[in-house]
Amino acid sequence: MNDPARQRFLEVLGETLGSGTLVKLTLGKHRGSDSTLRTLHARQVILKSGPRVACTWRHETRDIVKNLPSAEALQLFETLLGGDFLDAHLFTQDRVFQFQGATNGKSRFGSHAASDSPAAPPPAAHDREKAHLIPAMTPWLRSLGIVGDHGQPLQGQAHKFRQINKFAEILQGLISDGFKSPESPTAIRVVDMGSGKGYLTFAVASLLGTRATVTGIEQRPELVELCNRVAKEHSIANLRFEVGKIEDTIAGDTRKADVLIALHACDTATDEAIAHGIGSGSRLIVVAPCCQKEVRPRMGDAGPLAPVLRHGIFRERQAEFATDALRTLLLEWSGYRTRAIEFVSTEHTSKNLMIAAVLDESLPKRGDPGPVRDLAGFFGIREQRLADRLGFRLGGGS
Repeated sequence: MNDPARQRFLEVLGETLGSGTLVKLTLGKHRGSDSTLRTLHARQVILKSGPRVACTWRHETRDIVKNLPSAEALQLFETLLGGDFLDAHLFTQDRVFQFQGATNGKSRFGSHAASDSPAAPPPAAHDREKAHLIPAMTPWLRSLGIVGDHGQPLQGQAHKFRQINKFAEILQGLISDGFKSPESPTAIRVVDMGSGKGYLTFAVASLLGTRATVTGIEQRPELVELCNRVAKEHSIANLRFEVGKIEDTIAGDTRKADVLIALHACDTATDEAIAHGIGSGSRLIVVAPCCQKEVRPRMGDAGPLAPVLRHGIFRERQAEFATDALRTLLLEWSGYRTRAIEFVSTEHTSKNLMIAAVLDESLPKRGDPGPVRDLAGFFGIREQRLADRLGFRLGGGS
C-alpha cells in the first residue's frame, strides 16, 4: 500500500513502541467485515512475561483483550491501518499523531502538542500482573483509605482498588467512543449522581484531567466535606462535590451534563438520572442500577414464566431483568447506542450490571417503539418510571 501519510504514521508508531513511550493508540472508522466491531485501543504494559502491548477490540456488546509482543502488535497495526480501520490517533506524553485515511488516496498525517488534546496516564513502570490506569501510588487513594504509605491496598480494600481501575478502564473506552470527533468539546462536564465516598468520582477526574470538570452529587454532607477536603489537599482543581439528592439536583439544574454517571442509584433514581441525561442531550450516560423495586408488583403473568414467577426469588430476578432491559431499549429508542457490561460490585450490593449509552447522531431521536412495547407486553408492564419521564406509552398509542 503506497501511502506516504500511512507510512509516516507507522514509522512514528514503530519508534514509539520501540522506545516504550506509547501512552495510547486508537484505531477508528472501522469498515471491516465484522459489523459489530467499533474501535481498537492499545497501550503498553509490563507483565510477568515482559513488555507487552495490551490491545482491546471494542465491539457493540463485548470487549476482546489480547496482550501482544511489540513486534507482533506493530505487524497487526500495519495490516489493519488503511484497511479495516481508516483513522488512527497515537498519544505520547508530549505529542499526538493522527492518520486520516481516505478512499480517494488523499490520506493525511499530522501531529500537535499533547496539551491540546486528551491524554491518558502513562503506563506504570512495573506491575506484576497489569499496569493500572489509576496506579496504587496515586495520592488521593491513600487519603481515602484505599492504599497505605507503600502503595499496597489496605486490608479489605483490594476489591475496591480493582473496582476503581475496572471503572477507569471501561470509562476510558467509552470516552474515546463518545468524544472522538475533532469538534468534541475540550472541557467535558461530568456529573456523578450519588457519588458516595467519591472513589470513582476521583477516578474520573484523574483519568480525564484538565479535559473535564467533574462534579459529584451526594446527599450526605459529611462525605461531601471529606471529598472536597481531599480534592483540595491534592490540588485536583477540576473536581468538586455538592450536597444534594439526585431528583432535587436534576430538577434544579438545567445545564447539560456531557457525561452523566449514576452508579448504584436506588430504584427509580436511576430512571430519573437517565431521563435527565437523555433530555439534556448527554453524549454519554453510564449507570449501574440497584434495588429495582418499581416493576416487581406491576408484572403480569409473563406467559410461560407464570408457574415459576410465583416464587419470590424468581420474580425478583425477572423484575430486575425486565427493568434494566426496558431501560436499555428506551435508551436505544432515544438515539443511543447501548452496551450492557459486567462491572465489579461494591461492598454494599451484589449488583454488577452496568448500562453504558453513547449518543449516536446518525440514529433517530425517536426510533422504533416496537421492541420496547413487545418486552413490556410480555411481562405485563404498563407503567415504568423512565418510560413515563420520556412520554413513552408502554401500552401503545402515541
